Amino acid sequence: MRIWQVDFYRHIQQQSSKNIVWDLLICESNKTFIYHNQCLQKNANSDWLVEKIKEAAAEKSSETLPDLIQVFRPECLSLLTVAGEKLGIKVEATRHTNILKKELEKRFSKANYNPIKLQQPPPSALPENIWGEKWHFVSIAADGIDVFFHRPIPIKNIPQEFLPINLGIASTTSIPGIIIYGGRQSMELASWLEKVKPASLNYIPTEINKSGGLVLESGLIDRWIFLTFEDIEVAKSAQNYEKRKIESKGLHFLLIQPDDSGMTSTGFWLMIND
Repeated sequence: MRIWQVDFYRHIQQQSSKNIVWDLLICESNKTFIYHNQCLQKNANSDWLVEKIKEAAAEKSSETLPDLIQVFRPECLSLLTVAGEKLGIKVEATRHTNILKKELEKRFSKANYNPIKLQQPPPSALPENIWGEKWHFVSIAADGIDVFFHRPIPIKNIPQEFLPINLGIASTTSIPGIIIYGGRQSMELASWLEKVKPASLNYIPTEINKSGGLVLESGLIDRWIFLTFEDIEVAKSAQNYEKRKIESKGLHFLLIQPDDSGMTSTGFWLMIND
């Protein structure tokens, strides 16, 4: 599959509303191709994007369009989606555009500006009607992830590029995670998670070694207060959870089960911190 990671953004050096310039940056996911172009704001529309995407394909000497365009910036998602529809290209909203983000950081390395830092809303409360009965921090060896890949779980997201073997993670490395026993709400919780598209689940302390919570990052910029706690032992477990994420190159998981019997699972998400 040919994948392009694409960004279309207002040039940060523009201070005036006159002659605002927009930058188009395209990176191929295998790092072999980079395309850059600019336009004035009056031309920043889907038709211009269609023309330049075709031009980028022509520069590759094959004029072959990509099968998929990945976009991480919400401000340009709708325009690129329309351009993709006109070209017959699927457009995916995802935070995981590492090749593109590295190229942006390189281009702005001398500027007092972070081109990949997006404004995020404060975290929202999780809908009360979907919360489960209990939860735990857990971990499994990296080679145990394959079990979930092949297990018949109704709702799951296990990207091939996140598999430990593809990240160069040793088979004995512990992959941290959260398991939630949802009871009767198990499927409702898993269905809600499928809709919001989990990206990562991070521990945020409110008082070091005493209390805190887990914040779910989802979609492109959404955040949810997944759970909170005031317990010294849980806070220690949360710190270990974050430490293990460092050791696992940011890889972690969320598992939803109806109960603690281990017989069935309702949902599984393999996630990574960029």
